Amino acid sequence: MNKTISVIGGGSWGTALVKVLAENISDQKILWWVRKEETAVHIRNYKHNPNYLSSVEIHPDQVLVSTDLQKVVDESDVLVLAIPSAFLKSTIDSIDIKSLANKKIVSAIKGLVPETCQIVGEFARDYLNIPATNIAVIAGPSHAEEISLEKLSYLTIASEGEDFASEIAEMISCRYVRTSTSDDIYGTEYAAVLKNIYAVASGIAHGIGYGDNFQAVLLSNAITEIKRFIATVHPIDRDTDGSAYLGDLLVTCYSQFSRNRTFGSMLGKGYSVKSAQMEMNMIAEGFYATKSIYDLNKKYHVEMPLHNFVYDVIYRQIKPRDAIKVLIPQLS
Repeated sequence: MNKTISVIGGGSWGTALVKVLAENISDQKILWWVRKEETAVHIRNYKHNPNYLSSVEIHPDQVLVSTDLQKVVDESDVLVLAIPSAFLKSTIDSIDIKSLANKKIVSAIKGLVPETCQIVGEFARDYLNIPATNIAVIAGPSHAEEISLEKLSYLTIASEGEDFASEIAEMISCRYVRTSTSDDIYGTEYAAVLKNIYAVASGIAHGIGYGDNFQAVLLSNAITEIKRFIATVHPIDRDTDGSAYLGDLLVTCYSQFSRNRTFGSMLGKGYSVKSAQMEMNMIAEGFYATKSIYDLNKKYHVEMPLHNFVYDVIYRQIKPRDAIKVLIPQLS
């Protein structure tokens, strides 16, 4: 792909994707937007991100780090979005949206845009006026931490544009990242949003003291709930037992790197929502996704007892031990 690529976001995923892109596209510059100037200066001087995945070496002669988002957008053909969904709209609104015309968008975001209750693909199409064939989504199962450690990972690139999906898949495929393509941008995105919520549920159960037997039941019900929701929102023929759906759910609910599971575990142990967020000092997408799915489901009325359990704990401040007593009879 002979196009200028930029990564928007200086977190774990942004850092991991910069690593992969820089190694795979060694004959051209990669642009990287980070929010804080001190972060950009540190990366240029010391060749690593001081805040996330600091073991990843960044070569400033190939990766051009900037805090000027408008300049990065103007100089890019393909924008890889890797910022928390809660901040996507405010970040985009800081630039001239007209400058996004003719750009291609790749989302590495696993959350709904809170202001519109849309997956990123829908938001890019409706709010940014990007053609559907120029929008792609990177789906798991994967954690940025393992990609940075070069542990074998599998990614699915979903897009309604078959050629674009193949281009992105080739761009990030390497010795330790295997890729496949899909046209199910709705299913993969919604599954990615929901699995963060269920990882919070898994963490809450762990924090309370439930063991592996209960976790297995919880996850079995979670994949059923995912199937039920995405079949209602976007009914097409899809295999939700595939890695982009079930696999992503499993890794997020079980992995030591899962910030959503960590967040839920702290709630289960008695932390308040605010204190857990402060202690983590990282964004747990499941926190925002729980509210967005609650609002969206007012339209679809899908039966979602696991989601409701997490919503009760986070937003209704029901004690986890009381909330899980309501959940248990609804599981099978």
